[in-house]
Amino acid sequence: QVQLVESGGGVVQAGVSLRLTCEASGRSVSDYSMDWFRRKPGNQAREWVAQIMKSSNVTHYAGSVKGRFTISRDDAKNTVYLQMNNLQPDDTAVYYCCFAVPPNIWGQGTQVTVSS
Repeated sequence: QVQLVESGGGVVQAGVSLRLTCEASGRSVSDYSMDWFRRKPGNQAREWVAQIMKSSNVTHYAGSVKGRFTISRDDAKNTVYLQMNNLQPDDTAVYYCCFAVPPNIWGQGTQVTVSS
């Protein structure tokens, strides 16, 4: 059974950093491109945040987080990370990781709340 478990969220003040962790089981992250998404309060849809591509480790970011967030992976730990710097209140959301292939498999997410 494929599972993703996100962790590392919290309640922080604007300007600080957090690192989110996504631990996978049942499937190797090294075999897939991996994405981070987020769902902001009041929104039903998840918003794409970042991607790290299989093999090349080339990364892509949404414009709203580019320059502040960094996605990375540790294949030995079967884990994907999202380093978030200079957090802003608009980053408040539940953050999810997923394999970048359908069907999307979602974990429970991790809540990030940024106060001004």
